[in-house]
Amino acid sequence: MNIAFPWPVTDGEWLAFLAATITILFGLAFLIAPYASFRLLRLQPAPGHPAAIAEGRSRAAGFYLGVGLCCLLTGQFWIYLALGFSWAFAAFGRLVAILSDKASTLANWLWLALETFLACLALVYALGLVP
Repeated sequence: MNIAFPWPVTDGEWLAFLAATITILFGLAFLIAPYASFRLLRLQPAPGHPAAIAEGRSRAAGFYLGVGLCCLLTGQFWIYLALGFSWAFAAFGRLVAILSDKASTLANWLWLALETFLACLALVYALGLVP
């Protein structure tokens, strides 16, 4: 398999491409501006514990950038499938938190909508629902 930059051609490829691009932007935000990213997520690292920022830069940025770039560099449907399932399970986890942890806030509902939207963008292409 060669690593190239396959430009999207079909509507389904463009939808998946958009999901991967947004995922990469989230990864860049965590890598470059972890404090602002945590604030956006309504999280705050404990004072005197810089390891929390390292988690944002490594795990969040690493996974978002890694999967997003793999999607864009290969254009393979199974990698878009992984991206779609990742966003779908993120949405599922948020829904569980909203329903069982009494976390029904406007921010959580908006994040749930965004995660579901990104999952759908990647999955409609990966599952062949939009050619």
